[in-house]
Formats: sequence, C-alpha cells, structure tokens
Amino acid sequence: MLLIARKKAFLVLLAVCFWSSLALAQSPATPPREEGSFRPSKLVELVKLDPTFRLDIRYATPHNFMGRPVYTEARAFLQMEAAEALVRAHGKAKEKGYGLLIFDAYRPWHVTKLFWDTFPQFKDYLADPAKGSRHNRGCAVDLTFFDLKTGKEVEMPSPFDNFTERAHPDYQGGTEPQRKARDLLRTLMESEGFAVYEYEWWHFDYEGWRDYAIQDVSYSEIGK
Repeated sequence: MLLIARKKAFLVLLAVCFWSSLALAQSPATPPREEGSFRPSKLVELVKLDPTFRLDIRYATPHNFMGRPVYTEARAFLQMEAAEALVRAHGKAKEKGYGLLIFDAYRPWHVTKLFWDTFPQFKDYLADPAKGSRHNRGCAVDLTFFDLKTGKEVEMPSPFDNFTERAHPDYQGGTEPQRKARDLLRTLMESEGFAVYEYEWWHFDYEGWRDYAIQDVSYSEIGK
C-alpha cells in the first residue's frame, strides 16, 4: 500500500511539473502591448470611498488556492467609475440586510501570470496573461454577501475560488437559500453595470473595462 501511495504521489508531482513547465514556455514575461488609447487610470481604495465595505483579501493570506500569500497588503482598489457603481450596489444590498464582502479587486498583472503559470489546468477559471485580466484593468471585483445582523459571510453554492461546476452562476445544486443569495448578488451587481463571469458566481466585470489599460502597479505605488 505504501508503494502504491508513493507511486501516486510521484505521478501527481510529474503532472504538476509538466503543466508548470508547459505554461512557463508559453507565458509572456511582460504585460501584453495594447493598441489604441485608454482612459487615465484612477484607482481608488474601496474602504476609503466607503468604510462599510468589508475585506477578506484571501491572496494576502495562505487561505487561497495557491496556499501562500501573493499580495503583500490586504487592500482592494477599483477604477473610480467602477468603485462608485460598487458603492451603489453596496447600498442596495444593505436594503436587503446584507453588505458586500470583498475578496479581490484590482490585481497586478504579474499575479495573473503567477496564477496561470502555476495552475494552467484551470484555464477556464484563470485569466491568460497573454491577454491580461479585467482585474488587471481595475474593473473586476470578487465578492460575496455578509449578513448585517450577524456579520457572518453568507453561504453560497460553493466557496470562493472553487474550480468546479458548483462555482458556475447557473449551477442548480446546493440549497435553495444558497442559490437565492447567489442570484440576489448577481441581480444587484447587474443593476449597477457589472456582469458575472460565466464560471464564477463571485466574479463581476464592470461594463467600462475596455476603456482601461492592463496594469502591473503594486498597491504601495498606487496614487504616487
């Protein structure tokens, strides 16, 4: 039994090494060059715009699919227009007894590359660095509800960063309260110009994302 377990572990390690080496051979070393003109970046910190947002920035902790921190600071930024729309969605959520709990927002390009290079087998869930992510433009946000009375995160059909069909916004499993909460989140976000990503109930892109360029600016450099 021990020998079989060791063989299985070795095969898993080989698979990880294969995917990682393949990705490294294909992944660009620098952000993609984009043609055309873009609006000036106006990234704003969400809690400074509205301190009642709650943050759970998983990528600043080991509690994420990478198993280690990839951000040095637990902060969240969006382009001003998207941030203002999110504040309005937050207000609508409060009317329903919920607040918005932010997992991630603007993401430097090098982190997108790190995700892709490490787990290329999850290509449906991770952005290709050769094309960039809407997170890199400051126009995507990952979030959920928290209950205003209890302060607890609201249960959804899957947890954040779940790379299975349970994460799909049209998944019909889970409990009825979980699906109702997920669908309400989508309704409120769509009412303010956000669109849900087809594979992740928590990921929303702002309608004006095409107006902004891909960025690789660290949090500490924003606003300088």
